[in-house]
Amino acid sequence: MVIGGRRLIPWLLARTAATGSRELFTLAVLSCSLGIAFGAVKLFGVSFALGAFFAGVVMNSSHLSHKAANDTLPLQDAFAVLFFVSVGMLFDPVILLREPLAVLATLFVIVIGKSVAAFAIVRLFGHSQRTALTISASLAQVGEFSFILMGLGVMLELVPGVARDLVLVGACFSIVLNPLVFNQAERWLRRHPDPRTDGSPHLCPLQGHVVVVGADEIGQHLIRQLHEQGREMVVIDTDERLLAPWRAMGITCLAGHPIQQDLLTAALPNASWLLITLDDSLLAGEIAIRAQEYGALMRIAACAHQHEEVHHLRVRGVHQVVKSEEEAARRLCHLAMEMA
Repeated sequence: MVIGGRRLIPWLLARTAATGSRELFTLAVLSCSLGIAFGAVKLFGVSFALGAFFAGVVMNSSHLSHKAANDTLPLQDAFAVLFFVSVGMLFDPVILLREPLAVLATLFVIVIGKSVAAFAIVRLFGHSQRTALTISASLAQVGEFSFILMGLGVMLELVPGVARDLVLVGACFSIVLNPLVFNQAERWLRRHPDPRTDGSPHLCPLQGHVVVVGADEIGQHLIRQLHEQGREMVVIDTDERLLAPWRAMGITCLAGHPIQQDLLTAALPNASWLLITLDDSLLAGEIAIRAQEYGALMRIAACAHQHEEVHHLRVRGVHQVVKSEEEAARRLCHLAMEMA
């Protein structure tokens, strides 16, 4: 699959999308995903979950991976609900009373032990204090793969059943504590700045520029139009592959999560506009709240789909909210009037 699948699967998805049938494309995505996962189980004896994960890695090599993810979003939501329901059904609160010390030890290993080990490893590789602390904070929890591993361990009688209960409790508590760990890490970094940061962006020298958050489909069209108009801008996105072509054109690009403090500090001062093209209205609202710390004169605009999203963004300080449906209707009306 690494050699042939990364060529075959993207080609197959592209050919299916070319038919113009959304149903056929969705069927192709599900068939490839379940087929790879099932083949991994039957041919190599690994778990179905690991096979499904590998299927996602292979399909990510297609330029249609974002469309595939959007088309299967209802299934993702359904399976996510079922997953958390199953986790809740497995949770045994009695273990908090029966094994309190074991629960604390498990939580200590997950939150403290993993974080300290990650911090030390990242520093040994020569990265900055900020990078090491961010990575260690992100690893201060365990997720669904821990349940899969522990389930296999219990099934193969490698670990006792109480170990699964301890990991489940540790995962639940660590997920709850993780935002607090991130907040404390951010506060510590503010009080103790590292002068030897490696990869932290420097303060943007531009004045009155536009900051674009998101270089996906909407962002690409926006960046292209701003560039054609000669506007100076800074583009922020988590995917370096999306930023590479714009960086080659001389546009300032910053790779990282859009709510990273160092990215906002570098890009937002002296900016005239902050344009958020993300589909996630919750994240867009969080960005808008943090952005207000950097410029009272800066205007903020974002995209939305539902009326509730518009209200959510307005409350969080977004000055202009563009609804995709209304904008499409306005553009079509304009074209019709021109033709008349």
